[in-house]
Amino acid sequence: MQTDLPTKKARGRLGRDAQAKLGQQLRVMFDEVVSEGVPDRFNDLLRRLDDPKDGETA
Repeated sequence: MQTDLPTKKARGRLGRDAQAKLGQQLRVMFDEVVSEGVPDRFNDLLRRLDDPKDGETA
């Protein structure tokens, strides 16, 4: 009879240099996304979802 014993997963660790490089690349990528702004159609949708009278059902 074979039993399945819980096994520990190997945990990968990044060195400080790799963490710093990854963080730098993520900041660059997300700074570009943030600077794009929100399209007007999304703002309109969010405004309608937040408006209580638009959410009422008759």
